[in-house]
Amino acid sequence: MQEVYLNGDFLPADQAKVSVFDRGFLLGDGVYEVIPVYGGRSFQLLGHLERLQASLDGVRMNNPMTNVQWQTMIEQLVERNGGGEQSLYLQVTRGVAPRDHVFPQGVESTAFAMSSPLIPVEYKYKKQGIAAITLPDIRWQNCNIKAITLLPNSLLKQQALEAGAQEALLIRDGYLTEGAASNAYAVIDGTIYTAPKDEKVLPGITRELVITLAAKAKIPLVEQAVSLNELKNADEIWLSSSTKEVLPITTLDGAEVGNGLPGPIWQQIDAHYQQYKKDVDAWQ
Repeated sequence: MQEVYLNGDFLPADQAKVSVFDRGFLLGDGVYEVIPVYGGRSFQLLGHLERLQASLDGVRMNNPMTNVQWQTMIEQLVERNGGGEQSLYLQVTRGVAPRDHVFPQGVESTAFAMSSPLIPVEYKYKKQGIAAITLPDIRWQNCNIKAITLLPNSLLKQQALEAGAQEALLIRDGYLTEGAASNAYAVIDGTIYTAPKDEKVLPGITRELVITLAAKAKIPLVEQAVSLNELKNADEIWLSSSTKEVLPITTLDGAEVGNGLPGPIWQQIDAHYQQYKKDVDAWQ
C-alpha cells in the first residue's frame, strides 16, 4: 500500500483525508513541486526546495518546514515506498478556513507529499522524438509561480493529445514561452535558445541543469525568446521537465523539425544529462 505524508504523519494513501474547506480544494490556493528520485535519492533536491520557497513567497504563504525538515521527510517517504526510482509530489496549501477570497489569519497550512513509481521515458521518444503543436498561451501572468491551479495547462495538454501530439508549445505576443508542462528550447545555427526567466515561464530545475551542461560542453546557449517564425524554422526543438528529462521534438504542427530526427546538439546534451545522473556526488 502506498504511503503518503500529511501534516506531520505518514499513513496509507487511502486513509489520508483533507477538509472540503481546505483552500487548495475550494480556491486552488497552493503551490507544488515534482521531484524525481533515482536510486532512492532525490535529484536536484535543493533546487526544488528553493523553488518551492520562491513559489510560497510569491503567493505570500509561510513555509511549514525548513529545508532540513523537508529533506528528512522526503527521505523517509521514499524509503517507506520502496526506494528505487520514484516521482515525488509535494503540495502546500494555505489551509482550512471558511471560503473567502481574502487570506485567512492564524490558519495552519496543509502540507502533503506522495511518491509514485517513476515511469521512464519511452525509448521510442528518444529515438524518434515527439510531436508538438503550437497554441496561444492562455495561462495567468505569474507562470514563474508553480501553482496548483493547472486548469489552463490541462486544457492545453488535452488539445495536444486530441491533435495526436505529446506537448503544446505556448506562444504569447508572437514568441515562444514554454510548453504546457515543460520548458522549451530551439536550436538555430548551432545555438540553443530558451526563454529568459521572468513571469512568463517557470524557472525549471531541469532547465537550469541544461544551461549548466551546455556551458560545460561549450555549446552556445542564449536566454532569449524566439518568435513563432524562428521556432518553425529551427534546426532542433526540445522540451525538458523533471520527470521527462530532455526530449527532442521532431514534429511541430504536423511538419518535420530539421530532418525529422533527434538532432546532434540534443544528443550531446542528453548524453551529458545521463552521465550527470550517474555521478551521484555531483548532484547531492
